[in-house]
Amino acid sequence: MNVRITTLAENTASWIGLLGEWGLSILVEVDGLRVLLDTGATDTVVHNASSLDVDLSSVDKIVLSHGHYDHTGGLRSVLRAMKGTVQVISHPDIWDVKYALLQGEDKHRYIGIPFKREELEWLGASFAPSREPVWITDSIVTTGEIPLRNDYEQIDPVLQIKSDRGGQRFVGDPLHDDLSLVIKDDGGLIVISGCAHKGIINTIHRAREITGVEKVKAVIGGTHLMNASDERLEWTITELKKLELEHLGVSHCTGFHAASRMAGEFGDIFFSNNAGTQKAL
Repeated sequence: MNVRITTLAENTASWIGLLGEWGLSILVEVDGLRVLLDTGATDTVVHNASSLDVDLSSVDKIVLSHGHYDHTGGLRSVLRAMKGTVQVISHPDIWDVKYALLQGEDKHRYIGIPFKREELEWLGASFAPSREPVWITDSIVTTGEIPLRNDYEQIDPVLQIKSDRGGQRFVGDPLHDDLSLVIKDDGGLIVISGCAHKGIINTIHRAREITGVEKVKAVIGGTHLMNASDERLEWTITELKKLELEHLGVSHCTGFHAASRMAGEFGDIFFSNNAGTQKAL
């Protein structure tokens, strides 16, 4: 099996002519099929795709890992670049009205999808919502909803939604829409996450459960450890070490401190998965 990833948007850029932004987008190619996981926050994906000679019109499917703007804000410009109809796979809750109450701020900031669904459909998006795993091919699947299975991976409480109950009050976002992409490779599973808001270890357990494959070959993408306690970080590293990974490429919401710790712990298998990274797996 031939698997290749090209990271089109991420917080940092790897080379001259590429743009970095707070967000993530990863093009996944498996035996000729092209799946775009997330679209970054702005039109950075289109710019970087052009710089990397990536033809967005050849993308077969789009998968949205969740409904935050930094993973969906580039969707309009990507659809315009594709100039055709494309299936967009996601959880139905991506359309929840999502907010964050950030430290030092006294009001909620909207962080949901910045477009109307109707506009995106007019541009060619054919939304395919599902709470369950979606098998794109026999070897590519989304996780669907990810259950919380341990006591150290919890959803960040600053992430909230506006509830219709109780007079439009804010409540914690359960982030049922958080999902990842999983590839059944000959050498084991490749788990590619957007943010892993439910926890990267919970995500890996879900990938194993869905596929029936225990061996995990690679973990790539956001791990949402930027505000993690030292205890959570150490638990995460311990569990990742048990997997005997061949590749660990972290991005975006992992955070500098956690990424630095992982680089020291995992050595040669570790890489910073930033904008412009192209890797065969």
